[in-house]
Amino acid sequence: MNKIFILSLLLLSTVYCKAQTTGSDSAANNMPATTEYKKQKDAIDIIYRIVGKDPSKRVDTTKLKQGKVYFSGSPAPAYQTQTGLEAVLTGSFAFYNGNPLTTKISSVYVDFNYTQKSQLLLPIESNIWSKDNKYDFIGDWRYLKYPEQIYGIGGHTTEQEAYTVDYDYLRFYQYVLRKISNNFYGGIGVQVDRHFKIKEDSVAPGRVTDFEKYGFAKTSTSSGISANFLYSDVANTLNPSGGSFYANVILRQNFTFLGSDENWNSALIDIRKYFSLGPKGNVLALWTYDWLTLSGNPPYLDLPSNGWDTYSNTGRGYIQSRFAGKKMLYVESEYRFGISKNGLLGGVVFANAESFTELNNKFEVLEPGAGAGIRVKFNKFSRTNVAVDYGFGKNGSHGVFINLGEVF
Repeated sequence: MNKIFILSLLLLSTVYCKAQTTGSDSAANNMPATTEYKKQKDAIDIIYRIVGKDPSKRVDTTKLKQGKVYFSGSPAPAYQTQTGLEAVLTGSFAFYNGNPLTTKISSVYVDFNYTQKSQLLLPIESNIWSKDNKYDFIGDWRYLKYPEQIYGIGGHTTEQEAYTVDYDYLRFYQYVLRKISNNFYGGIGVQVDRHFKIKEDSVAPGRVTDFEKYGFAKTSTSSGISANFLYSDVANTLNPSGGSFYANVILRQNFTFLGSDENWNSALIDIRKYFSLGPKGNVLALWTYDWLTLSGNPPYLDLPSNGWDTYSNTGRGYIQSRFAGKKMLYVESEYRFGISKNGLLGGVVFANAESFTELNNKFEVLEPGAGAGIRVKFNKFSRTNVAVDYGFGKNGSHGVFINLGEVF
């Protein structure tokens, strides 16, 4: 735990710029009144004190101006159970394409990650809002050199069945959404997943893996178009407040004439609801993330799997890729509460459950997870927290999970 504590302190001291530019979707973001800031304390206030600066002189940098691009970047450590320690070089751009009172903030993030387990990650994530939020352009582009442990299909697999699969991965997801009505958007997208140089390592002689039973190949491609529907009244995506609601449905159809190995389609349903509960600021958050293959056979490495949502947050309590199957059902609840009156410290308790279809395409096993964590207010203006959670699951599975911002 001492190592994790030190890591979290290092994280606090190095990700300052990114936290400053990702605080909210718009200037009118349900932030506290200016007088409330004086009663609050965050990690940046403490850093100011350490370096001999007056924290009362800080400016609310979440209120950016139209027409100016704000760049920030820094090296930073990170940690995930699948990667171990990570050395991260991160850069971000934030800007408004219209009046900040009527236009949400646009952002582009570029990271270079090299991990303790010799993995290389190069993600580029973008969310570009046009003037008055008429259009939203969402991008998720990645290159991964990614040896990882996998376990097989379904919920009957054991920890002893783990072995390493090494591969290179290119992802290109790009969506354009148009405003249909207040908080509701619809649009289309392109989704391409390309895995190559795939190889299985450390497999016992004579063993036939689930990957081989399903259909092993040294390369795989999924390429298709998608329909995307989004409703969200969440003002601050890094720390949603009680009363907010989010729903995103993505229908994906892959075609061989677009380069896909075969025709297959899927549905992704991501729904989140936040309730005010107990003392002021406490929130009960509910989340369902259902990832369903509707027809056809995705390549093995494109199957629904825990920890492969956009921000790698499903399945706290289990290592990424611990479970996989053609269909995934997932639910989670989390209670978020304050600890210190000045807002610096908070806590959470959470529980989740997930199920994946077996090779026979039936749900047979429920995989529960639970845990607790602390929250350290990093930026009181954007209400950004550093989240450090300990989660555990069945058969001794456990891990520490660190995020900048809430998990969902």
